[in-house]
Amino acid sequence: MRQAFDGPTLGIVNPARARAGLSLVHVAPAPDLADLVERHWIVTWDLPPGAAFTQTVMPHPVGHVVAEDTGFLAYAMPAGLFVRTLSGTGGVVGTKLHPGGYRALLGLAHPGERGAVEPAAFLGPTAALASAEALAQAVAGRADDAVRTVTPLLQAAADRARTPRSTAAMAELQEVFAAIADAVPGTTVAALADGLGTTPRSLQRLFAHWVGVSPKWVLQRHRVHLAAELLGRDPGLDLAGLAAAVGYYDQAHFTGDFVRAVGVTPGEYARSCAAALWTTASGPSPRA
Repeated sequence: MRQAFDGPTLGIVNPARARAGLSLVHVAPAPDLADLVERHWIVTWDLPPGAAFTQTVMPHPVGHVVAEDTGFLAYAMPAGLFVRTLSGTGGVVGTKLHPGGYRALLGLAHPGERGAVEPAAFLGPTAALASAEALAQAVAGRADDAVRTVTPLLQAAADRARTPRSTAAMAELQEVFAAIADAVPGTTVAALADGLGTTPRSLQRLFAHWVGVSPKWVLQRHRVHLAAELLGRDPGLDLAGLAAAVGYYDQAHFTGDFVRAVGVTPGEYARSCAAALWTTASGPSPRA
């Protein structure tokens, strides 16, 4: 049976290739976690003996809490591309937080050091057993059960960590990021702030205290995410037209930002996506 792969792929490098190597399922959070959690994600894989699969992700400005073989880990926003090589059979159960949610859920005084990965001790003493149970459910194809297993731990941690200040900051950040998602290509920080009825300086302070990167960085990364997503769907797109469509007035700047975010030029990325689409269309995925 072909592996499941549902939901958004924004940030997944070469999604056609990812579909051939792993299964990805998204599950919405419980209503009382929706202020901190964007969604849960469950990745499973079943590769032939001796085979390995490497997946790369362009990170969003958020943290994650992930149940893995070693237990629950808390991932701050990565410092660069996130790369993971998979082999054999396995799975992980992840929780993608909203921007600012890493600081709020962990009860920190800062947004977290980029690239930091540490045991999620804030989930309490029962986390190890819950992690093992959630992974077993994920590998068995019971994604909803896996999420139900981790949810009480997250709810208890959120109840302990929430403060009036963090609640207000999370509400403000969700409004800002919704505006970024809806912004026309090429929107500046000044235009974003004006549309929200605030100032660029206020946005910069909010992001520095809770997100860990600037509003300008987020707007730029959003443009590259969109460009990579569009190329993943149609590698034959005209690159100059694509640059303009996502808000660049200069193709050289587009190429530079793309290389810094993805690690290859738009042309190289388009060729790799085209090859993956052709392979996916012409042959079965592993263990299909």
